[in-house]
Amino acid sequence: MDRCHDHYPTRLERAADPIARIEPTVWGQESDGPLSDADLRSVTDSGYLVRPETVGGNWLPTLRDELQQIGARADEDDPRIIREASGGIRSVFQPHLLSDVVAEVVTLDTVLPVARQLLGSDVYLHQARINLMPGFTGSGFYWHSDFETWHAEDGMPSMRAVSCSIALTENFAYNGALMVMPGSHKTFYPCVGATPQNHHEASLVKQEIGVPDRSTLTTAANRHGIEQVTGPAGTALWFDSNMMHGSASNITPFPRSNIFLVFNSVENRLCAPFRAAAPRPEYLAARTEQAFSVAAAT
Repeated sequence: MDRCHDHYPTRLERAADPIARIEPTVWGQESDGPLSDADLRSVTDSGYLVRPETVGGNWLPTLRDELQQIGARADEDDPRIIREASGGIRSVFQPHLLSDVVAEVVTLDTVLPVARQLLGSDVYLHQARINLMPGFTGSGFYWHSDFETWHAEDGMPSMRAVSCSIALTENFAYNGALMVMPGSHKTFYPCVGATPQNHHEASLVKQEIGVPDRSTLTTAANRHGIEQVTGPAGTALWFDSNMMHGSASNITPFPRSNIFLVFNSVENRLCAPFRAAAPRPEYLAARTEQAFSVAAAT
């Protein structure tokens, strides 16, 4: 694998100063897709954008049925199925390969053209998953920047990727809805601690390496504030790869589930991991030519 210059050192022996982002957040312009100039400015400034009715109501019953079926189709020992300590399913990776319905969602006019516009190029799926947060037992995700992991463990060289989280159930303020720090995408916060071998086997259940310390998080929260993203099923949250975000556990009776799609620019291909001995598996970080050929086909 090729090695790239590391603009964002992390997983260090000791704390280091934050690093100002060097790439633009939005690479395209209004004429490149469905988003308006106001939408693009919002993404540039805050790092995220909420798009209601990205998936229409006619899709939702079928997609919810797929949630039940995907886990049943996979083998018990399929590594793409991530389980909570209690045994319940936490995440299912590569759902677009397990479900034709999910694969079709990727190509919707409300999804793929937005990704291409934001990244200013053709795109491919770096990662896709379904996150399940059932009532009473769903555990949250600690504060983190996705790019920190994708850079350190996958070899993503630049912040030219964007996530699209499509709600399949209503996101209330009390059932673990995602929290974001608007504007935090403009700063990279290096983390302390070396990457353990096969770190993904533990981090997908509970991440402890590659997350900022409490002092850093306090500074970031005081600087940027915290906003919670709520909305009805079918709503999409688009957010930058370097956005600081997290979610609380769900102790309510109301489940929260979403399809999570990560689009990367074809001009931002992965190289050798910057802070890991070996790259993570393909279902976590696509790097084969098949992933790019699929992107071209869509």
